[in-house]
Amino acid sequence: MSKIRILDNITIQKIAAGEVIERPSSIVKELVENSLDAGADSITIEIKDGGKSYIRVTDNGDGIDGDDLSLAFMRHSTSKLSKAEDLYKIKSLGFRGEALASISHVSRVEVMTKTKDALGGVNALIEEGKILSQESIGCPKGTTMIVRDLFYNIPVRKDFLKSDLTESNQVSDIVYKVALGSLKTSFKFIKDNKIILNTSKNNNMKSHIYSILGKDFSKNLTEINFEENGVHVYGYISNNKLYRSNRSHQYIYINGRYVVDKSLSSVIENHYKSTIPLNRFPCFIIFLDLDPSNIDVNIHPTKQEIKFANETQVMEVMNKGIKEVLYPSLSIPSMDFKINSIKDKQQEFTPLLVTDNDMDIHKDIIVRDFTDTILYKEKDEPKIIETDLFEESKMIKEEFICEEDIYDEKTKNIRNVLSRIRPMGIIFNTYILGEDELNQSLYFIDQHAAHERIMYEKYLKEFRTESIVTQNLLAPEIIELTNMEKIKLMENINIFKDLGFDVEEFGNNSIAIRAIPLVFGIPRIKDLFYEILDNIDSVKSNYDAKLEKIMKIACTKAVKGGDHMGKIEIYALIQQLKLCDSPHSCPHGRPTVLEMTKRDIEKSFLRIV
Repeated sequence: MSKIRILDNITIQKIAAGEVIERPSSIVKELVENSLDAGADSITIEIKDGGKSYIRVTDNGDGIDGDDLSLAFMRHSTSKLSKAEDLYKIKSLGFRGEALASISHVSRVEVMTKTKDALGGVNALIEEGKILSQESIGCPKGTTMIVRDLFYNIPVRKDFLKSDLTESNQVSDIVYKVALGSLKTSFKFIKDNKIILNTSKNNNMKSHIYSILGKDFSKNLTEINFEENGVHVYGYISNNKLYRSNRSHQYIYINGRYVVDKSLSSVIENHYKSTIPLNRFPCFIIFLDLDPSNIDVNIHPTKQEIKFANETQVMEVMNKGIKEVLYPSLSIPSMDFKINSIKDKQQEFTPLLVTDNDMDIHKDIIVRDFTDTILYKEKDEPKIIETDLFEESKMIKEEFICEEDIYDEKTKNIRNVLSRIRPMGIIFNTYILGEDELNQSLYFIDQHAAHERIMYEKYLKEFRTESIVTQNLLAPEIIELTNMEKIKLMENINIFKDLGFDVEEFGNNSIAIRAIPLVFGIPRIKDLFYEILDNIDSVKSNYDAKLEKIMKIACTKAVKGGDHMGKIEIYALIQQLKLCDSPHSCPHGRPTVLEMTKRDIEKSFLRIV
């Protein structure tokens, strides 16, 4: 008996629909693109329950003629192509003729539509690609598509949908990307009866970006407008003050279509390598217009991947355009006037606890900052004692043989070493140099790694004992977020509260930070907040693991290499590092202390062999 059989038409239709419609956001994308192709300059998107139970897209476009309605929901029916050659000069966003058919095979669809010349509109109900009923109604020009009960007839597929919040986030992401690339179209996005986004038609791209991504984002953008060899590059790129921990704010549109192209992104990012911090990514909204015959958009069902006929030429034009605009836009970061003195700055970075008793124990410590040329006075110069170099070398060799005989590994314990270290100075404004006469060793302490470990363990202890101390800000820090960032924040608001932040909503897409954890002193609040928010999705799903990862991120606000530290701060750092549970390394695994023995030095000078 033959094992090969031809699938029935219903199964074929469902398989095909599943390739196009993966989740509610797929439906929104297809319907909004249809609206834009129909010439709409006003589009309203509404969803409920993440789009699983209800999606509505209303536009004022050309509408669908009543006679064409039966054809519109058949597979491979489209008004945008007539022959195969048209695939090589596509100007519309949609072209395959699969969207409406696929949607109608996995959900219940209602359509209301009217063309400009028609006396009345048409209302129809569609299931499984077939029109169940059709009647004349009165309605304005344009089309309204209502999609209900997604995957009602494919329960297995329905079970794989994520939570309402996750699905609505995906829809929001699609709406923002399409709205950002559609300057001459107004968008209204409603989620569970709440307006999330409401833009107006705007001929000014900077204002358009402002209305969608907010003030803080738009004020640090630089315009780019460059054309060469038939490729027009325009839009906005960030300066050296605007960057993020991920690529979520990188938008590329080719002939009006949002695409994901790693090669183009890399060309742009390469120019920022020496201008923004490591592991940070620039932000940009870039549009490329070129001859449709020079690109192929028929690569992937989502139509977000493309191929260039001459990729090298496009990359060269992009490279020249970015280079011409970026470097003149770079500027020196503004000084933070909230820090009014050196004392304030030390409190910001080094909340180290020192008692009078501790200082009495080592009151004879003299710290010499070798980076300060003022210290090199004649009275400080060591006196040179003339001696027989041969006899001295012999004595040193004998001394080390004796040392090896009596060496006790316990004296090398890091806590014992930190108790005996005599600070001698700071080199390169980063490493504390200390001497341990018992072990005859020099120790280099990385001030940033050490302080990071101290802050991390202190913060972790406060969190575990539920005793995190917060400090109220004199004036709340107002931060404007995108809708996606706002949703991400509200989804994780309890984590921020547990970490010691007092955050509340402040207007539509703004939040107010009224208090922060005291352990950080007075950090750059926006930087710290965005650092945590941008990385909150990249950590493990386990709640405790997520918190620990976030605390490690937050602890990067410790004293940095190059920050000035005085005698009191140096001693306090060493004493507090000694009390840590894991003083050997920072929370990220880098060593806090390195050793150089007297024997190592003597070998380097060939005084012993």
